[in-house]
Amino acid sequence: MSLRVPERLSAGAPGWSRTADVVVIGTGVAGLTAALRLRGRVDKILVVTKDVLSAGSTQWAQGGIAAALGPGDTPTEHEIDTLVAGAGACDLEAVRALVNEGPDAVRELIALGANFDHSDGGELSLTREGGHHRDRIAHAGGDATGAEIQRALVAAIEAAPEIEVIQHALAVDLQLGEDGRGQRCVTGLTLHVMGEGQRDGVGEVRCRAVVLASGGLGQVFSQTTNPSVSTGDGMALALRAGAVLRDLEFVQFHPTVMYLGPDSRGQQPLISEAVRGEGAFLVDFDGTRFMQGVHELADLAPRDVVAKAITRRMHEQGKPHMWLDARHLGAEFWEKRFPTILATARSHGVDPVTELIPVSPACHYASGGVATDLWGRTSIPGLYATGEVACSGVHGANRLASNSLLEGLVFSRRIAQVLPDELGARTDPAPDARRPGVISAKVRSAMQATMTEQVGVLRSAPGLEAALTVLAELAADAGDEGTEAWETTNLVSISAALATSAALREETRGTHWREDFPDRDDAAFSGHFDVVLVDGAPVVTFHPAEATDQGQS
Repeated sequence: MSLRVPERLSAGAPGWSRTADVVVIGTGVAGLTAALRLRGRVDKILVVTKDVLSAGSTQWAQGGIAAALGPGDTPTEHEIDTLVAGAGACDLEAVRALVNEGPDAVRELIALGANFDHSDGGELSLTREGGHHRDRIAHAGGDATGAEIQRALVAAIEAAPEIEVIQHALAVDLQLGEDGRGQRCVTGLTLHVMGEGQRDGVGEVRCRAVVLASGGLGQVFSQTTNPSVSTGDGMALALRAGAVLRDLEFVQFHPTVMYLGPDSRGQQPLISEAVRGEGAFLVDFDGTRFMQGVHELADLAPRDVVAKAITRRMHEQGKPHMWLDARHLGAEFWEKRFPTILATARSHGVDPVTELIPVSPACHYASGGVATDLWGRTSIPGLYATGEVACSGVHGANRLASNSLLEGLVFSRRIAQVLPDELGARTDPAPDARRPGVISAKVRSAMQATMTEQVGVLRSAPGLEAALTVLAELAADAGDEGTEAWETTNLVSISAALATSAALREETRGTHWREDFPDRDDAAFSGHFDVVLVDGAPVVTFHPAEATDQGQS
């Protein structure tokens, strides 16, 4: 059975219409930063969120935000650590933009009102996480950095009357037309405002540009650290419109996610890498510290290294998890440095002060996404992308810890620099010949189980082939329009593109681990797999890396 997915979701005519200059989809650090930076540079900004304004994935970030802010640290050192973690798949110029502009972006965030932790002497408190050779992780509230950043940005948005926010709204499809040169461009989007009925809830927003900042694809898998709203909507929206998706096979599985039992599903509690940065270490069921000798940084090795080591030891011992030992940190330190993690663990019956924490890898972050240039432009004029929905080239095959919040800040600022000068005249959408359809919401659990089993931490040709067969069967199960079915269609579409790319990358690199191709193969696979949708089928092409990528010269 061939694998085909819908080319657009809503077949009916929009029930209402309104206009804006720029629509920003998403209310995490990337989306809100873009909206705030565009203030005063475009006339009308509309921010859309599927949940409430404060519910972006940013709030779940525990560890912090990385930047060369400490004495003795430099952007060059941050660049080196990022490139090493990225396993030869980073775009060097994107990394340099991140590390060189990052410190000022963080300082601006502080000036906006984000309250980061400071030492008793008034210095900004910095810690270390996996893959970093310096203490460069700024944090807030101990382990509540994302929540504090989200609070500060939401407060700034609420104090900006020129920015309108629509909550509980799902972006369904992009509308496309032609600019004055006959080139395809974004002219708007269809939007479903939930709770207003199927017919009355779907309308259109005519605009001159769309900024995708809608987050990741965590709900593709059964276990994830991502919230329930992370259903790959922005990536799927762009794919259906003809945009290029890049490096989807590079999905980061956080190594230390609290194991809640064999029947746990959905969002799982994250045990931040910062806990290991403060001295916690991994042990197996015999009490052996198994990261010693695996990597020079041991328990603070890059995430892909730690996730693979945990998975290997789980298989060797026939256990569903390993253990994180942080008992030696003591009650006072836990309560001050990691109060949120402490409370969460205790709520699940584990006291980290006196007990080992059961941990196993779970889906955490998509390093790939909608392909962009250094200024957030996608392959479709008028469509920009930033944050986890985007593939800026920063993360390569494995995101360095705490670079995600920084990427959202830096590249949203960059979009705001160029977008106002690139706004075209408002144009009408062209007739939409894309094949409409919706996949049944009933297939979501089967899809998640298949992706977790066959396209998770461990991958092989037979498993990937089996996954694609199952996905083709699931994609053929038609459903009725509605939020759950639209989300499921997005998830199946992205799963198909991800599994197809993973099957073609016959090597092990960063977060992409092929049991049948255990070595990295720079001669054949130094480059990117790009996905586009052709007649409803994901078509993948390989583009060799340029000499400026991966730090080569």
